[in-house]
Amino acid sequence: MSQAAVLSGCRLLGPFADEQMPLQRAVALQAQALGLLLCEVPADDQALVYRLEGEGLHPAQCRITGWGDGAPTGISEFTLQAACGLMAVHGRASGQAQAIDLDYLSNVAASLVLTGLMATVLGRLRGGEMADCSLSLPGAGLLCISQYLAGATAEGGAEQLPAGCSSAQLRPPFISADGVSFELETLDAGPWLAFWDALGVSRADSGKGWQGFLLRYARAIAPVPEALCQALASLSYAQIEHHCANTGMAITQVHDLARRGALAALGDSPWSFELQPVVPPSRPCSQALPLSGLQVIESCRRIQGPLAGHLLAILGAEVTRLEMPGGDPLRGMAPLAQGCSVRFDALNGLKSVVELDIKSADERALLRQRAAAADVFLHNWAPGKAEELGLDQPDLAQTNPALIYAYAGGWGGTNVPAGLPGTDFTVQAWSGVAQLIGQGEGNPGGSLFTVLDVFGGVLAAQGIVAALLARHLHGLAGRVDSSLLGAADVLCRSRLARREASAMVFQCQDARLAIDCSVPRDLDAVRRLFDLPAQSAWRAMFEPLRQQLPCKPASHWHALLLAAGVPVAIVWQDLAQLHQDPRLSPWLQPGSYTRVLSPWRFI
Repeated sequence: MSQAAVLSGCRLLGPFADEQMPLQRAVALQAQALGLLLCEVPADDQALVYRLEGEGLHPAQCRITGWGDGAPTGISEFTLQAACGLMAVHGRASGQAQAIDLDYLSNVAASLVLTGLMATVLGRLRGGEMADCSLSLPGAGLLCISQYLAGATAEGGAEQLPAGCSSAQLRPPFISADGVSFELETLDAGPWLAFWDALGVSRADSGKGWQGFLLRYARAIAPVPEALCQALASLSYAQIEHHCANTGMAITQVHDLARRGALAALGDSPWSFELQPVVPPSRPCSQALPLSGLQVIESCRRIQGPLAGHLLAILGAEVTRLEMPGGDPLRGMAPLAQGCSVRFDALNGLKSVVELDIKSADERALLRQRAAAADVFLHNWAPGKAEELGLDQPDLAQTNPALIYAYAGGWGGTNVPAGLPGTDFTVQAWSGVAQLIGQGEGNPGGSLFTVLDVFGGVLAAQGIVAALLARHLHGLAGRVDSSLLGAADVLCRSRLARREASAMVFQCQDARLAIDCSVPRDLDAVRRLFDLPAQSAWRAMFEPLRQQLPCKPASHWHALLLAAGVPVAIVWQDLAQLHQDPRLSPWLQPGSYTRVLSPWRFI
């Protein structure tokens, strides 16, 4: 079936035309990828609302909210990253708190808006009482840093990792003697140690580097001993490639979009649907959340897949997580609360757990029995593993044709260099995302915040909910694939559509302040507030602002700019303090660590 047939006959009404609003662009692009017909309805100054309607369904709308329950005025991509701690997480390895130079939270929020709308409509079709929903932009921002927030607020052993806590130079990606920026990857210590042995690096240095490298997914820093960087800087890229091939280390250049385009074009959709006609099961919506009454089986590791399952659980699905005998090893990753890793619990605490050895034929039979009664089976196993185990979509469809079989992978169906694992940082580098991020910062590129794992998990959940809605509306079921590369391509396309931003972080008397003047009216307001020449360009305003802002506290300037309608936010650098912000506290739950609550509200 074609992509457009997934939600054929459905229309999305709302504002799409304002090119200066990345959120509106993101909603339009993702909706079109799902086959929704767009109908322009101008935005109301008091509300930003999208409405989903079509034959055979009860219309529903999603209202996007900003601080509190109000309209999202005074919030931009730049200031939201500042207020929700994303600048601080990204800045841990970048030298100082700074924005990810992509429309990142706008794309995440767009995905959550559409997921909330589709879930609401599906819940109504299944007899639920919810009529509409809302999506909080601050809630969406906090969702993205939930595991980092957990680590920073654990009752025992909370991490102190402020922005700039590690060197901005002594970290991946690396640079060769001939100036090539590149990423290394391995999930095992053996190839890592063998690689550095071949380069003449001491085991003391390579062992220390392995610990930082291994934990970069969890901590957003990767402190690498200087000896490692010096060894790489003394060799050409071709020489480093040779050593990688001999030791089992993976390597890829940090591509710009021109080089990426020569390898493979940007994808038009982050999903691939292979759905066939079925008789949809009767699954009444039993509670107040739209996916209640639906059964999800999840067999995933690390971030992307578990986050997708977490979002389905937030929406009310009963998610059963399959773990190896003895439990997932990541449960023991410090810091801990009540004997479990707080990072792990932030993404998995809403799920029930069944330990199962899929290498055993008897236990695979048990998994097939569970899948026969489930609505969704979600996994992120290595490519080819499902077929090898007899647990691919055709296998499970034999006993449950109506099952939505979801795969959250790394590369999707794209041809990529052999032996390159589909992990967050390799896909950032290969796809062009790392270069775009580095372009904004003036360094070789990439973020040690798991940009693609998080967005990839959000998109995986969105694809699953779309498939569940298609099952109910059109009697279709089967396979939905999403990938980190699909998430990267969405971000790359969004970046290509952007206009040059006029935004910057300034130091005030006591804290840093993010000011965004990307819209002309906001630029005019700043000129008036600071008595600057009427036609002065944004860059000409840097020095006057740098001189005036340190004279008073950030809260003073924040209040003035906010009153003038200018997007502004104090840059939170300590995640442990986020719950003190009354604008954020409704989406946070303090306890043994600070949990991020659902960004949706259902009415």
